[in-house]
Amino acid sequence: ENLFGDILSDEASVITGSLGMLPSASHAENGPSLYEPIHGSAPDIANQNIANPMSMISSVSMMLRQSFSLFKEADAIDAATARTMQTGFLTADLGGNTSTTDFTTEVLKQIEGGE
Repeated sequence: ENLFGDILSDEASVITGSLGMLPSASHAENGPSLYEPIHGSAPDIANQNIANPMSMISSVSMMLRQSFSLFKEADAIDAATARTMQTGFLTADLGGNTSTTDFTTEVLKQIEGGE
């Protein structure tokens, strides 16, 4: 069971300001790993285009680093998300009004034109 893991992850979200910011990974001793947002599927906000995509994007970054040793690519994603937030693209859970789609589009633009 993962009851205590769920409780700790919910409490840790206070540090980042939102569950929407936290990636997660479940590693097998031998075999594949699973990377996903820490918050699950958030069915209460499904189809509203308001979910914070940071946890999913950061889960991809984590996967690139931990499973594929693609450090440069992971760093590019992390830098793009940081620049996106620094320029004021924030979803509702962080006090902004950017949609899921617009945030993700901006991250892609930052990756393409980023450092």
